[in-house]
Order: sequence, then structure tokens, then C-alpha cells
Amino acid sequence: MRYETNFHKAQGLGSAKSGLHHWMAQRISAIALIPLSLWFVGAFILLLTAPFDQAQQWLTSPWVGTAVILLTLAMFYHGYLGMQVILEDYVPHTSTRWSLILLLKFLSAVMALLTILSVLKIFLR
Repeated sequence: MRYETNFHKAQGLGSAKSGLHHWMAQRISAIALIPLSLWFVGAFILLLTAPFDQAQQWLTSPWVGTAVILLTLAMFYHGYLGMQVILEDYVPHTSTRWSLILLLKFLSAVMALLTILSVLKIFLR
């Protein structure tokens, strides 16, 4: 009879050191998105019938501009984290998986930057 554990089967299959950070980052960004999204949707509903000048004036407030930028950062970061998990779980080829993750990271950063620059352009008018 052999008294061995299954440790040797798990050895070399990768580290479990980064999973907690990824999980925590996704949960924290989700918690941040709850009040920011509710605030933004509520403000959007109120501004639906407002004239363009009033909506633009609303966005030039420092508090509103900051909140929209925070919403943008949390939204794109949370989306990136979720899509990364999907790619890691369902794309079988390692090189394709990492290429798609790099492309996703690049596109998320570019889209977040474009959104922030758009908000700043309106804010700094």
C-alpha cells in the first residue's frame, strides 16, 4: 500500500498566487460600479428631455466629471477582468489565448482613454 497524496499531480500546473488578486479586483470594481451606474442611469434619465446646453453644463461640474471618469475606469477595468477570465477558460491554444488577452488589454485601455479624453474635452470648455 502506498501512502501518497495527490500533490505530485498538481505540481507544475501553475501557481495559485494571482487568483485571489484577480477575484478581489473583480469584486471591488463590481461594488464600485453599483452606485456609479445607478447615479449615471438616474442622471441620464433626468437629462433625456433637457436641452443640450443644460446637459453639457451638467457635465462641466467637477464632481460630475470626476464621477464619470471613475465610472469609465471601473467599467472598462471590470469588463477587461471578466473577458480575461472567459478567454483563459475557453481558448484552448496558449499563443492564441495570450494574443487575445493582449489585444483585449490594449483595446480596453484605448477605449477608456478615449472616453476620458471626451469627458475632459467637454469639462474643459
